[in-house]
Amino acid sequence: MSRSEGTAMKDKIVSPEEAAAIIRDGDTVCVSGFVGSGTPDELIIAIQKRFEQSGTPRGLTLVFAAAPGDGGEKGLNRLADPKLVKRAVGGHWSLLPKLGALALQGKIEAYNLPLGVISQLYRDIAARRAGALSRVGLRTFVDPRLEGGKLNDRTTEDLVKVIEVEGKEWLFYKAFPINVTLIRGTTADPAGNITMEREALTLDTLPAAMAAKNSRGFVIAQVERLAAEESLDPRQVHIPGVLVDCVVVAKPENHMQTYATPYSAALAGKMRVPLDRIEPLPLDERKVIARRAALELPLGGVVNLGIGMPEGVAAVASEERVLRYLTLTAEPGIVGGVPQSGLDFGAALNPQAIIQQNQQFDFYDGGGLDLACLGLAQADEAGNVNVSKFGPRLAGAGGFINISQNARKLIFAGTFTAGGLKIAIADGKVRIEKEGRAKKFNRKVEQVTFSGDYAAEIGQPVFFVTERCVLKRTAEGLELTEVAPGIDVDRDILAQMEFKPIVKSPKPMDARIFREEPMALEQILLGLSLQDRISYDPLRNIMFINWEGFKVRTAEDVELVRREVEGRCRMIGRRVAFIANYDSFYIDPMVSDAWFSLITYLENRYYTKASRYTTSAFMRLKLGAGLAERTLAPHIFETAPEAHAFTGAREEA
Repeated sequence: MSRSEGTAMKDKIVSPEEAAAIIRDGDTVCVSGFVGSGTPDELIIAIQKRFEQSGTPRGLTLVFAAAPGDGGEKGLNRLADPKLVKRAVGGHWSLLPKLGALALQGKIEAYNLPLGVISQLYRDIAARRAGALSRVGLRTFVDPRLEGGKLNDRTTEDLVKVIEVEGKEWLFYKAFPINVTLIRGTTADPAGNITMEREALTLDTLPAAMAAKNSRGFVIAQVERLAAEESLDPRQVHIPGVLVDCVVVAKPENHMQTYATPYSAALAGKMRVPLDRIEPLPLDERKVIARRAALELPLGGVVNLGIGMPEGVAAVASEERVLRYLTLTAEPGIVGGVPQSGLDFGAALNPQAIIQQNQQFDFYDGGGLDLACLGLAQADEAGNVNVSKFGPRLAGAGGFINISQNARKLIFAGTFTAGGLKIAIADGKVRIEKEGRAKKFNRKVEQVTFSGDYAAEIGQPVFFVTERCVLKRTAEGLELTEVAPGIDVDRDILAQMEFKPIVKSPKPMDARIFREEPMALEQILLGLSLQDRISYDPLRNIMFINWEGFKVRTAEDVELVRREVEGRCRMIGRRVAFIANYDSFYIDPMVSDAWFSLITYLENRYYTKASRYTTSAFMRLKLGAGLAERTLAPHIFETAPEAHAFTGAREEA
């Protein structure tokens, strides 16, 4: 079958060999897949066999957002030949070690761009725009003032440049035509309409198909089964047949739902499974780190947990029965449920929704994440973090840059040292039995995947949580803020770093983290006493009230708040600037009038200036209306830095 014949066929079902024959030397080939989810292995195998038998196609450019591979032989690892591949543009590389080796050895041209940007770039290519404009990647290795995302000296073309728009710096990611897109779905009809009912993820199949089609290219789809003509529900069709040139029915072994799971209805969102049987983690360094990170979980918030150590946060949240207060998400488009790990990574049990990957990154890039907890591989004195490149190993940034730059609060979670670390936890104390061979806190990271300076400039709260201490990136630099019981600061912390952090007066880490019994996290997050919720900074004359998770149900609750707040104000003895956090705050409509009357009373009598903030648009609207009715200026913001800026204060906590 010739390349032109494939598009003229009314019945688009072809063999893998016929599909592979469409690809020509020098083509740019876009490949879908997130680990094993959505990876078209039948098509990749056909291309591999054709190359081995005929020496063609040659000189391909491979484009992929996430890593379609298993860390061994599957996925794009099959195509790792410098004669077959000339260039690779990818977001995540860690599961493509064979292709990554070619990149680091300079045998092919290679780029590592943020996964989310590549995902979004498909839409720009489809619309035939010049490229994608984003702030994602500024001050990281993707920034052309550093490395421009280039992985070796062989790679010379600039795909990223810095431009200024209305006084702000942006990165411009250059668009390029795609000749062939390889996608995967579940069911196809003879016209090429594709559904995805048994897939764990939908990914970027639609915009990637459009990108090839509008580049005057070709779209090849792999499916697991066929349907009769015009029998598919149009609302279930993810890829319309007008975008598909040919369809290949895969062998079952080449169309597993993930590389770890042949098929699970729970991963496809077709059924829900009980989650109360998740085994609690043993009390070790992983659980200690996960527990401390879990103390930062935002009630009612949206959270992203990275792979590796951060996965333990979900286990802790499950054990402590607080998962119902959170919405966990994963970058390939998972909203809700419990994201999975290993070769199931990217999929989730009991998801609330599965959206396109590019749409998920639109949400992330716009600040939709209340908290992200990501892995800690290597950090330096500026608070920069490297998770993308380590000597001869190329992990790639994946979605890390999108997520880390735009989350409202950020936690890097990992052990303090690596390689043989052994700790003991007894009597509520930590003892280092054997120190790790490799230091994670270095004078300078090998590659900047996250910029500490940039985070400080935009006012992003950033924490580094380990089994022995917590550090925070402040405006002055990296500061040691908490120390685990049993840990000697000089011996166990400072001596294991290549630089000295700021050390003022670190406080002890919460003792409950180091005990066998559950922490009572639900009570910690929901049950703060009023006294604990109110703090006062005499130097700046600012009173702060944390209403997060607080519930006002009765008139007695309103009166209790009045007594506590007024009592504190009288103790201070002067008017104060006031800031309140209203995230996940609830007030019964029956006492709403009494609550706003109390606010009016307190503000007129005790405050010089007042600001409030919450990520909930509904709560901002409700607060604004209630304050406006009482002729109070509704200074209500979306973030803490904005509220602090209004009072003329810098956020400290």
